[in-house]
Amino acid sequence: MILSLILIIVGFVALIYGANWLVNGASSLAKKFGVSDLVIGLTIVAFGTSAPELVVNSVASADGFSDIVLGNIIGSNNFNLFIILGIAALVYPIAVQKSTIKGEIPISLLVAIVFLLLANNFYVGANSEISRWDALVMLLLFGGFLYYIFKQMKNEIPEHIDYIPKSNNAIFGLIILGFAGLILGGKLVVDNAILVATELGVSQKIIGLTIIAVGTSLPELVTSVIAAMKKNSDIAIGNVIGSNVFNVLLVIPVSTMINPIAFDSVFNQDIYILIGGTIFVLGALILSKSNKISRWHGIILLGFYLIYTGYLVSKEL
Repeated sequence: MILSLILIIVGFVALIYGANWLVNGASSLAKKFGVSDLVIGLTIVAFGTSAPELVVNSVASADGFSDIVLGNIIGSNNFNLFIILGIAALVYPIAVQKSTIKGEIPISLLVAIVFLLLANNFYVGANSEISRWDALVMLLLFGGFLYYIFKQMKNEIPEHIDYIPKSNNAIFGLIILGFAGLILGGKLVVDNAILVATELGVSQKIIGLTIIAVGTSLPELVTSVIAAMKKNSDIAIGNVIGSNVFNVLLVIPVSTMINPIAFDSVFNQDIYILIGGTIFVLGALILSKSNKISRWHGIILLGFYLIYTGYLVSKEL
């Protein structure tokens, strides 16, 4: 088991470096075209930091571990919302654009609600399973989200961005290295987390919601905290909201296309918490005169997540 734990750590390191290389390469490519920080956060950075979830879930789905697939995505989204946004707000209050309050955050709320409905098959009353038809619906919605972002991009004035230019070879080299790190790290994390869970008698649900979810969310954590330290609120909020949308509308359908996912209704509680947390953030921003996620909001988000996680673990033990 000690070897498995070491390999999990090695896997997480590979995921973090892989995501970092991928984000750097893709962001450099975007900056060459004058794309704004918010759009970069909502798309390229969000995709890059969601890539660990995509790789881990693809491996878990191929092996038939539905609870790992669901636990990773739902756990990652809650970690993004409560921990990453909470820590980023503590580092520096996050100023949110009015367009984001009216657009991207409500979209992420709607995505969570649609996921709840599709996962439970409320529309047909069938046994709970995320089918390939459900995956197709999510992918169509993902296409709609990208179209929305593309329209936002077209309405923006290209901004002058100071950055150290990279050659095309360097950019594509970073992207290739990033994908290699993600694939290696994803395989190491899934295989060895299952071994540890089996050894300790811990359910795949808890492993997915905690260890794997936290590990695959480390790139989002690093990216958003650094963005907050640099007072770049657009990257910080765009990364969290974008990643949560990508996780549901891209990662889940890709996993489902590999293997339909059996949905355990115990995950509904965690989806309700995701929906409630998103409503809290949206409400806090609407009521805030300065359109900011304050340090007090950050403390509330962090406190709730730590209490809830402690409750989950205590139930398992």
